[in-house]
Amino acid sequence: MQQKHPKYLQIKDYSYHLPEDRIAHYPMEERDLSKLLVYNNGEISEDVYRNLAQYLSAGSMIIFNQTKVVQVRLLFQKETGAIIEIFCLEPDKRYADMQTAMSQRGEVFWLCLVGGANKWKKDAVLKLYDKSLDIDIEAHFVDRLDGMFLIRLKWNNNEISFAEVLQAIGKVPLPPYMNREMKEEDKERYQTIYAKEEGSVAAPTAGLHFTPAIFESFAEKNIQTSFLTLHVGAGTFKQVKSEKLEDHQMHAEWIEVSLEFIQQLIHQDGKIVAVGTTSMRTIESLYWIGLKLHLGIPVHWGGNAVEQWDAYELEAKTDAKTALQQLADWMHSNQMKKLITRTQILIAPGYHPKIVHQLITNFHQPDSTLLLLIAALVGEDWRSVYDYALNNNFRFLSYGDGCLISINP
Repeated sequence: MQQKHPKYLQIKDYSYHLPEDRIAHYPMEERDLSKLLVYNNGEISEDVYRNLAQYLSAGSMIIFNQTKVVQVRLLFQKETGAIIEIFCLEPDKRYADMQTAMSQRGEVFWLCLVGGANKWKKDAVLKLYDKSLDIDIEAHFVDRLDGMFLIRLKWNNNEISFAEVLQAIGKVPLPPYMNREMKEEDKERYQTIYAKEEGSVAAPTAGLHFTPAIFESFAEKNIQTSFLTLHVGAGTFKQVKSEKLEDHQMHAEWIEVSLEFIQQLIHQDGKIVAVGTTSMRTIESLYWIGLKLHLGIPVHWGGNAVEQWDAYELEAKTDAKTALQQLADWMHSNQMKKLITRTQILIAPGYHPKIVHQLITNFHQPDSTLLLLIAALVGEDWRSVYDYALNNNFRFLSYGDGCLISINP
């Protein structure tokens, strides 16, 4: 069945008033004592994350995004004393994937946002010394591209990777709506306990609530756990500024999934539970990639394997297992154990999930594509969910509480 096209949705229909005092500026003292709103077919109740397993069926598979937040805020000081902040967004296209870019030694080219750019003359070189690694780091202005800057970062030790440089000199990229400086505790708390693959500029925040005790409760109930990777880009904070969705360009993000994971999805008979919108976007993207292969439609592996409107313009008559098997067969024939590509998938009202049955997620900003995703799953009930959360002292956004949504059939 072809999805209903959301191009003409009015963004004003997906907004709500979020008071400043409802935004969580700091995490809860204990991760799994964050509140959990439970939505199931119009019914709303509440609990805490520690009891999440009670609301999932035995035999389900719960899927986590194991991306790791990188300390991508770099502060350089000019000789005049002026501070120039370089926020590293994503690697230049000369690198095949995030892992390759992060492992570069000596120099790297990165697409960045620059705070105080008007104070930085293009031919001026910014310099910074790091005592812990005993290296000098230079920032060279290369080019300006679509509101971003291409920056060459160079350091005088070819034994040290870019990942190590960021770990030494970077700061945790807290979301702008927290409106505060990073504190030492953020290095741990703005990171999931299972974070593994470096590359995100924002945390997959639905996963911040999970603890070893919760994972133990899953094992006791025969709930399978699995992991994938979507490197969260700064576009996740981007509010939709246009009146209609057709004028909004969805951000693209890197995804990494193993052949083993895809085979797990194929053979899973229980419910699929996505932890976070990033996990859901990755899982659903696999369907559309498999569908393209099944239909003989070219996949732009070097660009976006899933384009913004693919889900609404391709005939989706193929079932999920067939599409996933097509992708698994393609990977096997190409001797690939891991798929690394980009997705620009936009999940908005009119979209019907192909693989995911339940979603665990935080409460999102008004006028955002993340809120559109929630509306795609529960229809107009998104207002009931958010009204309940606002009226019952739930904490919003990255360090806030969350909800378990069972998707309307």
